Order: sequence, then structure tokens, then C-alpha cells
Amino acid sequence: MNVRDIMTTDVITVSPDMDVHSLAALFVEKGISGAPVVDASGSLQGVVLEEGLIVRDKKVHLPTFLYILTGFVTIGESRFEQELKKMASSTVAGIMNPNPVTLSPETSLEELATLMVEKGIYYFPVKESGKLAGVVTRKDIVRAMAQNKI
Repeated sequence: MNVRDIMTTDVITVSPDMDVHSLAALFVEKGISGAPVVDASGSLQGVVLEEGLIVRDKKVHLPTFLYILTGFVTIGESRFEQELKKMASSTVAGIMNPNPVTLSPETSLEELATLMVEKGIYYFPVKESGKLAGVVTRKDIVRAMAQNKI
């Protein structure tokens, strides 16, 4: 079996300029945990997940400074800047992952399961001929199991 056999093809997408409160309401209303972010032409720009909304409410971890002989070395400064940008963002563009791992409809379920377990990624846009063809998530795998497809 391949991703094509279990993926969701009726995909709810969002625009990069959607505000985060509308995004949260959409996730609750539709019972989804993520959405592909597409521009006006329908081109995939990234993926936004519930986790992106949660990051906005977390504590900021200040960069660590180490004193090494002649001065200080900053550890974690770029991560700190990324966290601040996400926390301050009011639009999808600021909290989305702009470089999601994408799959093809022909990706095997074994490869999908391996990516989920080894990479800890559970939401994948599926692209075919450069266009968004669907998404595949943990829910799709569980649904396929419940329907005895796998």
C-alpha cells in the first residue's frame, strides 16, 4: 500500500496572512490538527500545526552564556530569536513550518511509518506533479487500520 491509498484529499488549506485566532477557531471547528499553507496561486508555502499555536504561550528560554577565557559565547541565540518571532506572530506566516517534509502519493506506508517514528513528524503534505494532492497524518493510518485496509 502507498500513501495514495490512505491520504486525505479533501484538504483544508489556510493562507499565510490568516490571523492565529481564526486559525485556532478553524482547527476546533473542523477537528483538525494542522493545515497546509498556500499562497493565492495555490502553491504550498508551508505547514501550520496546533503546536505552532501552543508555542505562542510558552515561557521564553533566554540564551545561555558561557565565559571562555577572553569573553562570552552565546548558546541558543538563534533558537531564542525563532521562539520570540513565533510568540510575537499574529499570522500563520509567523508560526508555520516553511520547509515541511513532503511525500509523494507513491510513498510506501512502511516509509511513512518510519518517518513518523524516527523523525517524530505526524503531518505530511502530499505533492504530485508539484501540486498539493492531499495530506497524510496519524489519523489516516488509524482510519485505514479501523477499516481493515492495512
